[in-house]
Amino acid sequence: MSDGGFVYDGPVDTATPPVRGFDGIARAHGVQVLRVRASTGARVSAGILAGIALAVLVTASVLRPAEGGIGTHTQLGLPPCGWMVAAGYPCPTCGMTTSFAAAADGAVIRSFLAQPFGAFLAFATSVFFWGAVHVAVFGSMLGRVLESMLKPRPLFVMLGLFLLAWAYKVLAVRGLI
Repeated sequence: MSDGGFVYDGPVDTATPPVRGFDGIARAHGVQVLRVRASTGARVSAGILAGIALAVLVTASVLRPAEGGIGTHTQLGLPPCGWMVAAGYPCPTCGMTTSFAAAADGAVIRSFLAQPFGAFLAFATSVFFWGAVHVAVFGSMLGRVLESMLKPRPLFVMLGLFLLAWAYKVLAVRGLI
């Protein structure tokens, strides 16, 4: 039986009210457990997203973090940061690639110093990868947790942290910290 992207696993007994979770405890008390699984489409999407996250992490792992905390992206054939070239100030994402590469090397402090928000994103990407694999393989509803992060308040908090990290990077590049 399917309902809006969810797949109900097992027969439905209308005489006993269904309960989500706590299988062993519920069954011991004669309560039917309703297992909710991600739909096939959701599982395929999670697998694709896991592959994208893995590609980012693998790419970061083969890069050598730039010593100055900026410029690692040039190893991918990209030009130097236009903001740094034109104005001498880092762009909002300056240091992100360096931060990911340092995090992939296990240099957490170096990752944070290169770009604090980049260190957060590197960690979040690795957590996201494993979560997406879990949804793809087991049909977990873990993806619903991510939906709560797409509400205005968490997004504004992340935007604020992003801007603070950019301010840090500007100060660091100018030698003020």
